[in-house]
Amino acid sequence: MRYNPKAIEAKWQKRWAKDKTYEPDLKKAKKPFYNLMMFPYPSAEGLHVGNVYAFTGSDIHGRFQRMRGLDVFEPIGLDGFGIHSENYALKIGKHPAKQSKVSEKNFYRQLSDIGNGFAWDEHLETYDPEYYKWTQWIFAEMFKHGLAYRKKAKVNWCPSCKTVLADEQVIQGKCERCASEVIKKDLEQWFFRITNYAERLLANLGKIDWSPRVKIAQEKWIGKSEGAEIKFSISNSQFSIKVFTTRPDTLFGATYMVLAPEHELVKSLKLKVKNWGEVEAYIKAAARKSEIERTAETKEKTGVELQGVKAINPATKKEIPIWVADYVLAGYGTGAIMAVPAHDERDFAFAQKFNLSVWRVIQKKDAPIKSYLMGARDISDKELATLGVLIIKKTSDGDRKIIVPKTRLSEYEKLVSKKMTPGFWNEYIGKEAVFIFKHKDGSLERLTLTPETEKRIDKLAADFVGEGWNKSSVWKWLAENDWYTDLIIHTDLGFLENSGQFDDLESEKAKWEITKFVGGQRKTQYRLRDWLISRQRYWGPPIPMIFCENCNWQPVPEKDLPVELPFVKNFRPTGTGQSPLASVKSFYETQCPKCKGKARRETDVSDTFLDSAWYFLRYPSVSDKKHPWDQEITRQWLPVDMYIGGAEHSVLHLLYSRFLTMVFHDWELLDFEEPYKKFRAHGLIIKDGAKMSKSKGNIVNPDDYIRAYGADALRLYLMFTGPFQDGGDFRDAGIAGMTRFLQRVWRLFDTKSKIKNQKSKLQSKIQIDINGGPDHAIHRTIKKVTEDIEGLRYNTAISALMILLNEFEAKPAEVSREDQKTFIQLLAPFAPHITEELWTRLKQKYSIHRSPWPSYDPKKLESADVEIVVQVNGRVRGRLRVPKGIKEAEAVALARKDQGVAKYLAGAPKKIIFIPGRLINFVI
Repeated sequence: MRYNPKAIEAKWQKRWAKDKTYEPDLKKAKKPFYNLMMFPYPSAEGLHVGNVYAFTGSDIHGRFQRMRGLDVFEPIGLDGFGIHSENYALKIGKHPAKQSKVSEKNFYRQLSDIGNGFAWDEHLETYDPEYYKWTQWIFAEMFKHGLAYRKKAKVNWCPSCKTVLADEQVIQGKCERCASEVIKKDLEQWFFRITNYAERLLANLGKIDWSPRVKIAQEKWIGKSEGAEIKFSISNSQFSIKVFTTRPDTLFGATYMVLAPEHELVKSLKLKVKNWGEVEAYIKAAARKSEIERTAETKEKTGVELQGVKAINPATKKEIPIWVADYVLAGYGTGAIMAVPAHDERDFAFAQKFNLSVWRVIQKKDAPIKSYLMGARDISDKELATLGVLIIKKTSDGDRKIIVPKTRLSEYEKLVSKKMTPGFWNEYIGKEAVFIFKHKDGSLERLTLTPETEKRIDKLAADFVGEGWNKSSVWKWLAENDWYTDLIIHTDLGFLENSGQFDDLESEKAKWEITKFVGGQRKTQYRLRDWLISRQRYWGPPIPMIFCENCNWQPVPEKDLPVELPFVKNFRPTGTGQSPLASVKSFYETQCPKCKGKARRETDVSDTFLDSAWYFLRYPSVSDKKHPWDQEITRQWLPVDMYIGGAEHSVLHLLYSRFLTMVFHDWELLDFEEPYKKFRAHGLIIKDGAKMSKSKGNIVNPDDYIRAYGADALRLYLMFTGPFQDGGDFRDAGIAGMTRFLQRVWRLFDTKSKIKNQKSKLQSKIQIDINGGPDHAIHRTIKKVTEDIEGLRYNTAISALMILLNEFEAKPAEVSREDQKTFIQLLAPFAPHITEELWTRLKQKYSIHRSPWPSYDPKKLESADVEIVVQVNGRVRGRLRVPKGIKEAEAVALARKDQGVAKYLAGAPKKIIFIPGRLINFVI
């Protein structure tokens, strides 16, 4: 019979559904294993190949665990609410409520076609009122517990999607969905207090078994900083500026301040600012940029000085300029920074552009002493070498970049002072910055750079250089010399200098002594901001809140949930800052649940990420109409054992679901506080070397490939394209090759093939060949595939199966029924349909996917053959693969027959040295 994937796959998908092959008994399961993949949002024509890639990788792991004897629960559903689905409906001119049902049918058909072991009885859709009733219940409970609040805030606004976006949904200044430039807008919005959980969210990262890149992304997003809050007074004013800094040890090096354009103090100082028109224009320009755009590392620094206004550095008591710049954010810290250009790269770049003062106050620990030796041609390289000076580089002019030993510094100074050409100077930078000027009359002037000597050093440099010298800050022009940059502009902890009474203290100790000295306070802050939950769209769960003039905001009682989304013909976003529901009088006019007076219902809907932040809890309890989740079943099945999805959700879905799980734990609704025991991020699929897009015409529609090649071939090929965590490059030639592999499997394992022995010859005796024998190969492959599936190294597991198939094809007579069974069991998680068919043809009465996973014998992993090195007079002339334990006479005979060895053997050797299993040496 010819291999017919279309017929085989349709047959088994129907049988699995009928037999409920993948439906565990949720109440009686003894070894529960919750295997979860991120559910798709049905926003386009159907599943794309990236979905199939992710779902296949997850399904392989689930099938593997099922064959290991676990009761695997692998549910699926649709994340159908939200902007993505609504925009697709707008694009094709359909209503989302109607289109959702069309998409649902198509998506579920596709999900069935790929052959995953889904528990279909527990599917869910986020737009089902039976589901979003509980999403609304969560919102109401958050409000009752003080974790949901409403306030006016400057928010991210997407002019294309016509709704607000959470910070996490803005990527490099653009909407993560449509890539439009995001602007700022003042609106009343609902927020969740995720910041209350910042420390726990951060601390627990050390306890969870997740992909490192996801944990790192969350750690950076939470952004914990420990430092000090310090107050800077403004000259001749009652105002002051508070700054938060993690480096109070650098306070003496703060040479200017920067305020965020939105900082409330800027407008308060309007009457004192001489260039207010310029400042105001800058503020307006900054308002059109997103926070991510403003803080991008590659962005050119911009800013404007508040002319006529100065701050007083509380450590030095000196006046410093105040600037407004958009790289400082109003929502982070205090919205103001003390700028220390010597010890912050962004501050230095800003100081360079606007010619602001730089002052080094931290010496690097164990830093070398560097000098740029100019005007010293009378000093030979040999003389420098005598002092132990290292010449690192010579310029085309003969100048030398050198490192001077600390123990020979005084000798170096004497040499330079004596032989340097008049009219030049030499400086060296180490613990101190020391200048030796040699005037034209030969007189010397040695100056150590301090606040008191800076002007003198700069003047002498200007005099020596002459016309064109327009520098002022000595540390700055030193730092602009790349030989010195790393000694001056650095963020290292070290020893203080130019810091008054704190000189020579270590940074860590100085931090808190300086904080105390200036009356500051130790403080911890986080980059994380509260979760903005409101959306001014139609397709989402209405926020279950009611506003009453007398009672303020009140949650909708549980008995009145769900607040059903009404069918609104004109559901297009308004762009006014209000949802389309704001025009539906019958929806928003309601009664206050507290005083029964007239009230107005909230017309915004909640963020779609709220829907997906708790769906994993609902799957096992979809039949429970009275509770969001069944307590007993949840205790049995949760937390999720393995969760697989995209790393792009690191600071969206994954962070939000962790947050809600902690909240539910605190409410004593769950006995765990982390949702997923394991999370693994998968890679992305590209096509022919390029990212898939409609404009490039390289979108891979899985339906087309399943029709042409079958689901098993598609599954195998996707997993073979590269490491699962990295993704792969989809090429049509590759999937055709995988089809040929399955055809070879079919030909070898079809029951018409002549297999004489029911038990493997290889179970009773070792067959010797170059690979150590098929028996060795089988056990080697079991071990390899087992370990690779455990580690999600699917591509190398498939490669091992290909190698084993090659060995079977080379010696088909030695392949038994048992060998066949083992092979297709190993292949089953990857290609579930063809293996189920072949299993049945081997007269097995139960599903292969419920058969026990093969085990290997460690003793049979040892190779049955060894490599012997053959030498003639001690020189290697060949290598032999021979059976382990071969006798000397047999080994010598084989060596003599080897052509590479025979040509060196003239007559009988004088002596033969034989080391069993290792070496033969013919002595001629």
